[in-house]
This record gives sequence, C-alpha cells and structure tokens, in this order.
Amino acid sequence: MKELKIYARAGQGAITSAAILGQALFLEGKYAYGFPNFGAARMGAPMNAFLRFDDKPVRSRSQIYHPDYILIIDPSLIKSLDCFAGFKEGGTAIINVKQGSEIPTLNKQKVITISAEEIALQTIGKPFANTPLLGAFARVSGEVRLESLLQAITMHFSGKRKEALDKNLEAVRKGYEAV
Repeated sequence: MKELKIYARAGQGAITSAAILGQALFLEGKYAYGFPNFGAARMGAPMNAFLRFDDKPVRSRSQIYHPDYILIIDPSLIKSLDCFAGFKEGGTAIINVKQGSEIPTLNKQKVITISAEEIALQTIGKPFANTPLLGAFARVSGEVRLESLLQAITMHFSGKRKEALDKNLEAVRKGYEAV
C-alpha cells in the first residue's frame, strides 16, 4: 500500500486533489481511499488531505503517519508545521515553490520542486497550484498515468464550464512537463 499526504491551507484544493488522484487510480483498477484532516475549520487554516492506494482493497482508516509521498501546495507551511515527520526513507516530496522559498534538504528522500502556482496563473488565471502538482506527481511517481489523471479531471469538471475544464487539463499537462 502507498500513502500520500497533502499539505495546504483550506481553500487551496487539497481535498479536491486527493479526490481527483483517487479517481485516476480507480480508473486504472486500483483501490483508493482519500480523506481530509482539519484543524480550525476556516478558509486559510492549515489542513491535510490523505490518500491511500493499493492493488487490493484499502481497509485502514487511520491518519497517515509515514507517507511514501508528500505534496506541499503551500510552501509557507514548511516553516510552521513538521511536514516531513515520519516521511518514509526513499519517499518523494513534491513542493510548490514560490520566489524566495526555502526548500528543505532531506537525506534519504527525494525533493522535487515545481513552480506550480506560476503554472496555474499562466493556465487557469488563478493561483490554484493543486492541478499542476498532480501532473508533477504523475510524472515523478509513476503511480498513475497522465491519461488517467486527465480523464479524472474531465470527470471532476463535468457539468462545469468547459473553459475551467480546458484550463485545468492544460495545468496538469504543464505540471507533468515541468519536472
């Protein structure tokens, strides 16, 4: 079983990211279980979303304490939270970097940086770094195919404006290409 932990602030799309990625994995015949964890339930408060996935049913319902993967949507949380506590040896962290952000050096894990917010501003027109980070995750991890992720994005945005769908598809592609 693989485990992913997403660090963000409420309103930055962490729960949406876990749901879309879970759907993409499901489309590939895998089992996925995603869930959020909130502190103070207000916009901008630090929060986590979690995702477990495997080739067999996922029965564990506890928080994730030793993730294989970490996605950091808001890099300011690195200073205020211990984002790498329990991070598995050999794991991969994918971090949205902003100009002047300090990026941690880890000894036994891989750190991938991407200007996901910049990609989002160019493609979506808003600073939603989550979809470019999903594209980067697909490329770096090899856990899910880009085509499955694009299909899950299409499903998530069905019934919404086609413009929003097209922009998010482009953001995922650019995130995939950027790493």
